[in-house]
Amino acid sequence: MGKLVSSTFFQKITLWMPGLISFLHYKREYLNADIKAGLSVAAVSLPVSIAYAELTGVGAIAGLYSTILPLIVYALFGSSKQLIVGPDTATCAVVAAVVFPLAADDPMLRWQLVVLLTIMIGIWCIIAGKFHLGALADLLSQPILIGLLNGISVTIIVDQLAKTFGFHYDYSYLIERVVYLPVKLYQSHLGTTFISFITLLILIAFKKYKPRYPAPLFAVVIMTLFSWLFNFEHFDIHIIGNITGDYIPLEAWVDFDKGLMRDLVVPSLNIAVICFVSMMITVRSFATKNNYETNADVEFKALGMANIAAGLSQGFVVSGTSSRTAVNDANGGKTQLVSIIAAALIGFVVLFLLSPLQYIPTSVLGVILIYSSISLINVQTILRFFKYDRDAFYLSLSTFIAVLLIGIIPGMALAVLLGIFLFLRRVFRPKDQLLGVDDDGRIHSLGKDVKPVSNTIIYRFNSPLTYFNIAYFKRRIISYIDESEQPVNYVIVDAIPCFTYKDVSVLSGINELVNALKVRNVVLILSGRRKTLKNWFKQMNISPDHNYIEFTYDLYFAVKLVQSREHMDNKNEDEDTD
Repeated sequence: MGKLVSSTFFQKITLWMPGLISFLHYKREYLNADIKAGLSVAAVSLPVSIAYAELTGVGAIAGLYSTILPLIVYALFGSSKQLIVGPDTATCAVVAAVVFPLAADDPMLRWQLVVLLTIMIGIWCIIAGKFHLGALADLLSQPILIGLLNGISVTIIVDQLAKTFGFHYDYSYLIERVVYLPVKLYQSHLGTTFISFITLLILIAFKKYKPRYPAPLFAVVIMTLFSWLFNFEHFDIHIIGNITGDYIPLEAWVDFDKGLMRDLVVPSLNIAVICFVSMMITVRSFATKNNYETNADVEFKALGMANIAAGLSQGFVVSGTSSRTAVNDANGGKTQLVSIIAAALIGFVVLFLLSPLQYIPTSVLGVILIYSSISLINVQTILRFFKYDRDAFYLSLSTFIAVLLIGIIPGMALAVLLGIFLFLRRVFRPKDQLLGVDDDGRIHSLGKDVKPVSNTIIYRFNSPLTYFNIAYFKRRIISYIDESEQPVNYVIVDAIPCFTYKDVSVLSGINELVNALKVRNVVLILSGRRKTLKNWFKQMNISPDHNYIEFTYDLYFAVKLVQSREHMDNKNEDEDTD
């Protein structure tokens, strides 16, 4: 009995913490690869975490706090063996867009808002996972996501140019900054520009000659060493300055304006969706590459737990990071132990090596952010949309322009709204097809080698029938009958794609269609879902004239039925003539 209880308890624990299974059944031969990958992940995570702290508008220490506990928590709660969580470009830019207007120039209030926003995001993610809302991974379609990432990337690049060239913007809106950028570039600080140029050369050189090495780490180490040796501050080159391991003091929370939390509710929900969607793209791609399964609902909970851990440790929003996950995969990382090793190394730096970090030039971090943002720009996919799917192209382009013109948060909201409208338009007025039979008796769309069945229309409506498109469905069928050059005796409807759930408005609309066809002496044949459709009509107490509606198992059965009846009618006519 005791063993049974223990086994049941263990099963429940592993359902919540799938990572435990990897640790309990760890294969020793994985250890060397995991250690190597963990070192590489830590090497990449250190500089970019500090850079993302600058982007988010909080102290560098918050970037390190955002990396340690979330890595450990995800290693236990996530279903992906390779995903590395941490701050990423897109989410940090969105967080900054939310927090900066609320905090104005108060750095402590900004940090508090970032922490609360992060915890809220974590709570939303856990709730979504609890209610099995993993399907939200598909809410932001690829066109929206591509347009959003392109817009965010351009926003970050323009913003970080000020750090890399050593000037300050006079305007907060992107368009105004772009307009006055040539003037500002003319005012660039020569020393800062030179440091940025050297940093860029280091990143490019490592990518070309040593692509597996953590280029950002080497760039930061080299330029920090020069900063210490040559005292960059003496030349008016801005550096991070003293980094301490301080937390937000308790009195700051006591004095915090609780009303500001209302302004974080909707943005936190939006960011939670962005984090999850971008994370699932990475999770699925690496799971497919390495042939293992993941669970979207488990990932939602794991993302929530990681963000709550980030918030409670005074850090900011984390998500799945494609670049660091790629580093993990390229170095042969096999299990979640990689995240534990990387977290331990970053924790060691926080405890014992904070002092050297104060010499990091902010221009170096700006170059790293620009370099990372350029990799997010995806023009090729947008051009592919233009060639193969104009609706997707216009949606992606609209998202990109909206982010640039009205900002990240409202641009994202507008993009989702446009995506929903596009979907509704397709459902309201979907494409339809007339089908026929080829020489081998197979049913296809009408074409050169596919001919219509005599005196029959075979119709396919490419959308579920609902109360708001049933009238359009009826009009399309009647118009095809009235415009037909040949007499029509039968209309065969492919019922499988359009009858997906019971709707009284749809069934009543079918009854009205039967009455309209009765006037034209045309029989309606619904092919597919035969028993289901009969039951739906019976349950709704709707009884179309059985002489003008029939139900068959599939399209081929319906075609054979029509051809058989047409043959019999022709035979009877011949007999009457004789």
